[in-house]
Amino acid sequence: MADDDQVVGKERKILVAVDEGEESMHALSWCLKNVISQTSKDTLILLYAKPPRAVYSSLDGTGYLFSADILATMDKYSDDVAACVIDKAKRTCREQADHEVKIEVKVECGDPRDVICQVADKINADMLVMGTHGYGLIKRAFLGSVSSHCAQNVKCPVLIVKKPRCSSSAGGTK
Repeated sequence: MADDDQVVGKERKILVAVDEGEESMHALSWCLKNVISQTSKDTLILLYAKPPRAVYSSLDGTGYLFSADILATMDKYSDDVAACVIDKAKRTCREQADHEVKIEVKVECGDPRDVICQVADKINADMLVMGTHGYGLIKRAFLGSVSSHCAQNVKCPVLIVKKPRCSSSAGGTK
Protein backbone atom coordinates (compact mmCIF):
# COMPACT_ATOMS: atom_id res chain seq x y z
CA MET A 1 0.00 0.00 0.00
CA ALA A 2 2.85 2.39 0.82
CA ASP A 3 4.35 1.72 -2.62
CA ASP A 4 1.09 2.85 -4.25
CA ASP A 5 1.20 6.12 -2.29
CA GLN A 6 4.78 6.75 -3.39
CA VAL A 7 3.90 6.20 -7.05
CA VAL A 8 0.87 8.50 -6.86
CA GLY A 9 2.74 11.23 -4.97
CA LYS A 10 5.91 11.20 -7.10
CA GLU A 11 6.37 14.07 -9.50
CA ARG A 12 7.37 12.49 -12.79
CA LYS A 13 8.79 14.13 -15.88
CA ILE A 14 7.26 12.44 -18.89
CA LEU A 15 8.93 13.41 -22.16
CA VAL A 16 6.72 13.02 -25.23
CA ALA A 17 8.41 13.34 -28.62
CA VAL A 18 6.07 14.92 -31.17
CA ASP A 19 6.42 15.52 -34.89
CA GLU A 20 4.25 16.16 -37.94
CA GLY A 21 3.02 12.56 -38.11
CA GLU A 22 -0.23 11.10 -36.82
CA GLU A 23 1.78 8.47 -34.98
CA SER A 24 3.26 10.92 -32.48
CA MET A 25 -0.13 12.52 -31.78
CA HIS A 26 -1.59 9.05 -31.25
CA ALA A 27 1.21 8.34 -28.76
CA LEU A 28 0.46 11.61 -26.95
CA SER A 29 -3.26 10.78 -26.79
CA TRP A 30 -2.50 7.27 -25.53
CA CYS A 31 -0.19 8.72 -22.88
CA LEU A 32 -2.88 11.15 -21.69
CA LYS A 33 -5.43 8.34 -21.37
CA ASN A 34 -3.20 5.59 -19.95
CA VAL A 35 -0.14 7.06 -18.23
CA ILE A 36 -1.23 10.36 -16.70
CA SER A 37 -3.68 9.94 -13.82
CA GLN A 38 -5.90 12.54 -12.17
CA THR A 39 -4.01 12.19 -8.90
CA SER A 40 -0.55 12.43 -10.42
CA LYS A 41 1.74 15.43 -10.22
CA ASP A 42 3.29 14.60 -13.58
CA THR A 43 4.79 17.16 -15.91
CA LEU A 44 4.34 16.42 -19.59
CA ILE A 45 7.26 17.75 -21.61
CA LEU A 46 6.46 18.07 -25.31
CA LEU A 47 9.59 17.85 -27.45
CA TYR A 48 9.84 18.73 -31.12
CA ALA A 49 13.16 18.16 -32.89
CA LYS A 50 13.56 20.64 -35.74
CA PRO A 51 15.65 19.14 -38.52
CA PRO A 52 18.85 21.10 -38.99
CA ARG A 53 19.02 23.35 -42.01
CA ALA A 54 21.02 21.77 -44.78
CA VAL A 55 24.37 23.44 -45.22
CA TYR A 56 24.59 25.13 -48.57
CA SER A 57 27.53 26.77 -50.17
CA SER A 58 26.83 30.10 -51.80
CA LEU A 59 26.21 28.19 -55.03
CA ASP A 60 24.04 25.12 -55.22
CA GLY A 61 24.81 22.24 -57.56
CA THR A 62 23.16 23.96 -60.51
CA GLY A 63 25.07 27.20 -60.07
CA TYR A 64 22.24 29.21 -58.50
CA LEU A 65 23.10 31.52 -55.65
CA PHE A 66 21.18 31.15 -52.36
CA SER A 67 20.40 34.58 -51.00
CA ALA A 68 20.04 35.47 -47.34
CA ASP A 69 16.33 36.04 -48.02
CA ILE A 70 15.85 32.46 -49.20
CA LEU A 71 17.74 31.06 -46.22
CA ALA A 72 15.70 33.27 -43.85
CA THR A 73 12.49 32.03 -45.50
CA MET A 74 13.61 28.43 -45.01
CA ASP A 75 14.31 29.13 -41.31
CA LYS A 76 10.92 30.83 -40.88
CA TYR A 77 9.16 27.86 -42.47
CA SER A 78 10.97 25.49 -40.10
CA ASP A 79 9.96 27.65 -37.12
CA ASP A 80 6.35 27.76 -38.36
CA VAL A 81 6.21 23.96 -38.68
CA ALA A 82 7.57 23.59 -35.13
CA ALA A 83 5.00 26.05 -33.77
CA CYS A 84 2.19 24.27 -35.60
CA VAL A 85 3.19 20.85 -34.23
CA ILE A 86 3.51 22.17 -30.67
CA ASP A 87 0.16 23.99 -30.91
CA LYS A 88 -1.52 20.79 -32.11
CA ALA A 89 0.06 18.84 -29.25
CA LYS A 90 -1.07 21.42 -26.67
CA ARG A 91 -4.59 21.37 -28.12
CA THR A 92 -4.60 17.57 -27.87
CA CYS A 93 -3.62 17.85 -24.20
CA ARG A 94 -6.41 20.36 -23.47
CA GLU A 95 -9.06 18.34 -25.31
CA GLN A 96 -8.16 14.82 -24.21
CA ALA A 97 -6.85 15.15 -20.68
CA ASP A 98 -9.57 14.57 -18.10
CA HIS A 99 -7.87 17.05 -15.76
CA GLU A 100 -5.37 19.93 -15.83
CA VAL A 101 -1.98 18.64 -16.98
CA LYS A 102 1.21 20.58 -16.36
CA ILE A 103 2.90 21.05 -19.75
CA GLU A 104 6.35 22.25 -20.72
CA VAL A 105 7.56 22.70 -24.29
CA LYS A 106 11.00 22.16 -25.77
CA VAL A 107 11.96 22.78 -29.38
CA GLU A 108 15.51 21.71 -30.20
CA CYS A 109 17.39 21.61 -33.49
CA GLY A 110 19.17 18.50 -34.74
CA ASP A 111 18.76 14.88 -35.73
CA PRO A 112 15.67 13.62 -33.86
CA ARG A 113 17.51 10.50 -32.66
CA ASP A 114 20.20 12.56 -30.97
CA VAL A 115 17.94 15.39 -29.79
CA ILE A 116 15.44 13.08 -28.07
CA CYS A 117 18.16 11.08 -26.31
CA GLN A 118 20.05 14.22 -25.22
CA VAL A 119 16.95 15.96 -23.87
CA ALA A 120 15.76 12.82 -22.04
CA ASP A 121 19.12 12.59 -20.28
CA LYS A 122 19.46 16.35 -19.69
CA ILE A 123 16.09 16.75 -17.97
CA ASN A 124 16.42 13.39 -16.21
CA ALA A 125 13.12 12.17 -17.67
CA ASP A 126 11.27 9.45 -15.79
CA MET A 127 9.76 8.14 -19.02
CA LEU A 128 9.98 8.76 -22.76
CA VAL A 129 6.81 8.29 -24.81
CA MET A 130 6.95 8.23 -28.59
CA GLY A 131 5.13 6.90 -31.59
CA THR A 132 6.49 4.68 -34.29
CA HIS A 133 5.98 5.02 -38.02
CA GLY A 134 5.84 1.25 -38.37
CA TYR A 135 8.31 1.08 -41.24
CA GLY A 136 8.99 -2.36 -42.63
CA LEU A 137 12.36 -4.04 -42.46
CA ILE A 138 13.71 -2.54 -45.70
CA LYS A 139 12.66 1.06 -45.01
CA ARG A 140 13.92 0.82 -41.43
CA ALA A 141 17.28 -0.46 -42.68
CA PHE A 142 17.68 2.55 -44.98
CA LEU A 143 16.02 5.29 -42.95
CA GLY A 144 16.77 4.04 -39.48
CA SER A 145 14.28 3.97 -36.66
CA VAL A 146 14.18 6.89 -34.26
CA SER A 147 12.19 4.89 -31.71
CA SER A 148 14.59 1.92 -31.82
CA HIS A 149 17.60 4.21 -31.46
CA CYS A 150 16.05 5.98 -28.48
CA ALA A 151 14.94 2.74 -26.82
CA GLN A 152 18.54 1.52 -26.95
CA ASN A 153 20.23 4.76 -25.88
CA VAL A 154 18.19 6.63 -23.25
CA LYS A 155 18.53 5.81 -19.57
CA CYS A 156 14.84 6.07 -18.68
CA PRO A 157 12.05 3.64 -19.60
CA VAL A 158 10.74 4.11 -23.16
CA LEU A 159 7.12 3.60 -24.13
CA ILE A 160 6.70 3.16 -27.88
CA VAL A 161 3.06 3.47 -28.90
CA LYS A 162 2.09 1.88 -32.18
CA LYS A 163 -0.90 3.36 -33.99
CA PRO A 164 -3.36 0.60 -34.85
CA ARG A 165 -3.85 -0.03 -38.53
CA CYS A 166 -7.30 0.67 -39.91
CA SER A 167 -8.85 -2.47 -41.29
CA SER A 168 -9.93 -2.03 -44.87
CA SER A 169 -12.53 -4.77 -44.84
CA ALA A 170 -15.68 -4.69 -42.75
CA GLY A 171 -15.75 -8.49 -42.55
CA GLY A 172 -12.36 -8.69 -40.87
CA THR A 173 -11.17 -11.98 -42.40
CA LYS A 174 -7.73 -13.08 -41.37
